[in-house]
Amino acid sequence: MSRIKDLQKNLFGGTTSNARQFGMIFTLVAIVVLFQILTDGLTLRSDNLIALFQQNSYILILAIGMLMVIVAGHIDLSVGSVAAFAGILVAKSMAEWSLPWPVAILFGLAIGAIIGAWQGFWVAYIGVPAFIVTLAGMLLFRGGNQFIGNANTIPVPEGFREIGSGFLPEFGPNTGYNNATLLLGLAAAVAVVWRELQARKTRRAMDADPAPMWISILRMAVMVGVIAFAALRFASGRVGTSFPISGIILVLLVIAYSFYTRNTAGGRHIYAVGGNSRAAELSGVKLKRVNFFVMMNMSVLAALAGMIFVARSAASGPQDGNGWELDAIAAVFIGGAAVSGGIGTISGSIVGGLVMAVLNNGLQLMGVGTDRVQIIKGLVLLLAVAIDVYNKSQGRFSIIGSLMRPFRREDSAPPASPPDAEREPAKAAVSG
Repeated sequence: MSRIKDLQKNLFGGTTSNARQFGMIFTLVAIVVLFQILTDGLTLRSDNLIALFQQNSYILILAIGMLMVIVAGHIDLSVGSVAAFAGILVAKSMAEWSLPWPVAILFGLAIGAIIGAWQGFWVAYIGVPAFIVTLAGMLLFRGGNQFIGNANTIPVPEGFREIGSGFLPEFGPNTGYNNATLLLGLAAAVAVVWRELQARKTRRAMDADPAPMWISILRMAVMVGVIAFAALRFASGRVGTSFPISGIILVLLVIAYSFYTRNTAGGRHIYAVGGNSRAAELSGVKLKRVNFFVMMNMSVLAALAGMIFVARSAASGPQDGNGWELDAIAAVFIGGAAVSGGIGTISGSIVGGLVMAVLNNGLQLMGVGTDRVQIIKGLVLLLAVAIDVYNKSQGRFSIIGSLMRPFRREDSAPPASPPDAEREPAKAAVSG
């Protein structure tokens, strides 16, 4: 019985980020296995996995920025339109202004920064709710996309297409696999083991009891097993395919933003603002600066997502970006973010986005029509969150509640002596 309790505590309710990530990955694996059975093995075919990742990489990039916006207590409805607007300008700059594609990418990121500064100004310094500002932005930049492109498609050059449809190159001896993808998987597995061991070392240095060793071994074994399986799948596709370049961009962004949100004062300030903006401001957090940053950052990532989509499609069109904001928001909430702000993780949002991607892909492989796919996705999103909220209200086991336990704030706690975990955002705010 004690081992079962240790398993539940450390895998689903522990205090490390590894435990939360493992819980979300476990849910994703369960869904993948279900569709693998229902589709007679089509879900985990190499070509399907590669296509699934390429088709959803831009949504996962949006989910990174949307997580920070929602944690800060806002919402951004303009990301699809901003992505389309940046995409059409970048395509036009290469087709008509003869900009080299590397310069065009920087141009697109600058467009996203300018748009983000515009929207961030209204939210942070004028005080207009982000919902209204970004709703206006959704209409404004959607119209701008169609005005600049004259509702036509604009093709992009071959070099630019690599960021959306390219793959890791082939090199080294002929192993029957893409060696670059195998090395990437090996590096990821080593990183997982190193991180787990470092987490145990850190807890000992803080005079805290680490998880039982068998729990750490189980966690590492599962994670390494998933990574090894995925690496072999991506590396064994048809000749010329492997792990997508857009996936490399996504992985780098996940690493960078995960580090920022968890290990820097600026990242802690975002959580503090979302948890209690008034208390955060009294603790020294620059409230306007945080709100400006999350809105600006979201538009930069939206511009990047738009360029990746245009690169994969080989052209920019008037219908680009439609509904992207809804997919990004769904990924964040399925990943465990709180509607009221202050709670959520980058990794959880990525896995939440993958859950929606696998669900959509699996239903399509089963021949379910687009109309019914939308209905099922909506019901799954609603029921998943509703059941979890109900379980929390009844005091039962809750996946989202357990995953987010380290960030939970108890409103009824006496203000004079809050628990250490609840004081963490405030302490980070003061230290920043």
